[in-house]
Amino acid sequence: MTKLRLRLLSSALFFFAAILLAEGQAKPRARGLGIPFDGTTGPLNAITDVKGVEVGHTTLISGEGKLQVGRGPVRTGVTAILPRGTNFTDQVFAAWFTLNGNGEMTGTTWVEDSGFLDGPVMITNTHSVGVVRDAVIAWRVKKAPPDEQGYWWSLPVVAETWDGYLNDVNGFHVKPEDVFHALDTAHRGPVVEGNVGGGTGMVCHEFKGGIGTSSRVVKLKAGTYTVGVLVQCNYGLRDQLRIAGVPVGREIQENKVWSADTGSIIVVVATDVPLIPTQLKRVARRVSLGLGRNGSFSGDGSGDIFIAFSTANPGAAASKGLGQIAMLPNQELDPIFLATVEATEEAIINALVAAQTMTGINNHTAIALPHERVQEILRKYDRLTK
Repeated sequence: MTKLRLRLLSSALFFFAAILLAEGQAKPRARGLGIPFDGTTGPLNAITDVKGVEVGHTTLISGEGKLQVGRGPVRTGVTAILPRGTNFTDQVFAAWFTLNGNGEMTGTTWVEDSGFLDGPVMITNTHSVGVVRDAVIAWRVKKAPPDEQGYWWSLPVVAETWDGYLNDVNGFHVKPEDVFHALDTAHRGPVVEGNVGGGTGMVCHEFKGGIGTSSRVVKLKAGTYTVGVLVQCNYGLRDQLRIAGVPVGREIQENKVWSADTGSIIVVVATDVPLIPTQLKRVARRVSLGLGRNGSFSGDGSGDIFIAFSTANPGAAASKGLGQIAMLPNQELDPIFLATVEATEEAIINALVAAQTMTGINNHTAIALPHERVQEILRKYDRLTK
């Protein structure tokens, strides 16, 4: 069996196993531990509670022991978020914001100028941004029709965080077929969290980090809507970690990793609220407050980059005719801002709770957040709900 087929087979097996785990709720989540959060979640408490949004992962794990550049160990992957599934003819209103710019999110200059997101949002490791970007273009040429002028034109949005503490990041192990797999297997329903996709090799608050998600249901005068958040978290020092307002990080001091603030976070916000790009920019900024609740101060070396999009207003990007769009009044945005803050806070903790201890290059180890210890600490501060 060829190396390519082995890669795809292992990726496919992981995907189906992960779906079974998610559907069976085998992986714990923060609320299941009794960690209290404000707000009402959607049915899945995930970004896929926003109708039409799909998420796919490719996870690459192989090798152990001493780093051999190009050979591993490998602890990395790709995550894909598709706003309207594979319907690329209908762009979504979008906006982005950078809290600290020591990171990358391609395609954002056109998001800023046009107000639209055309295609998926991809997340991977720092040194795989180029191959992921190029693979998205190739995938779209293969899967999607050209635009009205006959061109397959694309400026993909690809974001990254650095997994070089655990992964052979300079080995360039993410290949085009891994990107295709993440896109082809994207689906609605439960989202697998923790050591998966682009989050496979990430470290957060000096615990094992990765992918996390959460959602909030918001009731407005205009109707009931959903805000969903997905994070790839790879930032922060142990001492700054707060969970439900409790200084958990200060109480768990063993197996620390960094001597100074290191790492980044990418956050994707999806909603079905009818918002225009200027409003979505305001939503994206509010992610910062959710990060702050968990203790981030967005250090100099951190790439904290966020993108928000709305699946409302289908057809808004039509190239002909006079478009008609709906827009929530600015005076009614406060519940959306609050939902974004709450869902961001919980998505990060969900990532930490789901992630498992991982050993990577040169036997570097990032320990999992110890669930029982967290419960004991929250109980000590009278913050445990069960």
